[in-house]
Parts: sequence; structure tokens; C-alpha cells
Amino acid sequence: MNNPSDYYENDTTLAQYLEFHFGESWHGEANFPKELAEAALEALNGRETCRALDIGCAVGRTTLELARHFDHVDGVDFSQSFVNTCRDVVASGRARYARPEEGELASYQERSLAALGLAEAAQRVAFHQGDACDLGQDYRDYDLVLAGNLIDRLYKPSLFLETIHERINDLGLLVIASPYTWLEDYTPKSEWVGGYLKNGEPFTTLDGLKDMLAPHFRLLGEPRSLPFVIRETRNKFQHSFSELTIWEKLPA
Repeated sequence: MNNPSDYYENDTTLAQYLEFHFGESWHGEANFPKELAEAALEALNGRETCRALDIGCAVGRTTLELARHFDHVDGVDFSQSFVNTCRDVVASGRARYARPEEGELASYQERSLAALGLAEAAQRVAFHQGDACDLGQDYRDYDLVLAGNLIDRLYKPSLFLETIHERINDLGLLVIASPYTWLEDYTPKSEWVGGYLKNGEPFTTLDGLKDMLAPHFRLLGEPRSLPFVIRETRNKFQHSFSELTIWEKLPA
């Protein structure tokens, strides 16, 4: 793939993500974007809930779920198409999309934010196009930063991981979820956080995260696995697992 971002500007991919965020649950798995937000909110455990950042927000469900409890949530994604869709969903109060079924066949779907209990939360979100490796200076003073299925799609994840502490308040949380699907289409092998041999020994992404985040964060609890299913067509699904880790920013 010459330009990985082209994948996310594709109408079919957009419809798949709208189904992933707002559509039905498939094969017995819960809605992943909602589960991710709930895991982050549970981890807050009494911490401040003023400002949150959902980086790599895709079509916005996790951003909206966080806004149930936060005063303000910024959703940022590299794809302008995804960001435009987020804004349309908030403005219209509903997600509308043509869900791929088979070949050229599609079924037209509509999901209302009110039916999902998100209409009021939608008043506390803002969506922006941005690069996780090169965020503007305005993105700071967050009590929570959530990166869902993001780090293995960045061209230089170390840039994100080694500077994100600058945007989080002391004792605030960084929540990372990723299937660690390292692909050179997205991330040069030299930039992989883990998933390779180092000095002849397996070096996992969790090992890499610990190394990169250790100067400014401590890991809370043990990693856990969150399943997710992306429906491609009526007969084809991606069934994956994302490892969730929660990091607390150390006081300066």
C-alpha cells in the first residue's frame, strides 16, 4: 500500500468502521469502542474528569462514551474523512451508512445517538484532524489520554509514546489498547515498539512500552485482553484481541 492513509479514506472502510462503532455486536463480542471507554473510566477511580483526549478516534464512539463522564473530550484522527463523519454524526444526531453485504450489495443502516444514550454527551465533544506523532500545542492538560488500536498504525510510535506525558496532568492516565499488529505498510520495522528479537531474545511490545514510558509513567495492574470484531461483509469478519494497558503519569 503506497499510502496507508488512503485505506481510511475509502467509503467501504468508513462504513465498516461505522458498523464497528455504532452497529450490531457480532459473534458474542461486546461493542469494543464502548468497552474501551468503560475500561478507561473505571481505571480513573476518583481522578479528575475535566478533559480527555481520544487519539486515533476513528468515527467517534469512544470519544462520545468518554463524554458521558468528562466535561470535555477531544477526538483526534489522522483521517479527514473519519473526522468529517464524526462531526456529521454529532450534528445530525445519528450515524447513517451503507453496510457492505455481498459484492455490490449493501444495506442502509441508521443509528441514533439518542437511542444509544449519547445525545447529551455529544454536546461535550470536539473532533479534529491531527497527527498523533505531531500534535499541536493546544492538546494538553488532560486527565486522560486514550489511544485505542493506534500505536501499531503510527509511522513513528516512539514520537507519540515519548512525548505524550507533556499533555497529561500529574497522576492522570494514559490508556493504550493495541493488537500489536506490526506491519511495514504502516510502521518501518526499525520503528516497531516490539515484536522482534533483541539480543537474541523475544522483545514484546509490552517490553517496549515499559522502556519508553518508564521515565514518566507507572503501569497500573496487569495487561488485559479486549476482543473486537470488525464486520467486513455479511460473511467475512475480523476477530482480533487488543491488549489494554493503563499507565499513571508520575508527578513531576
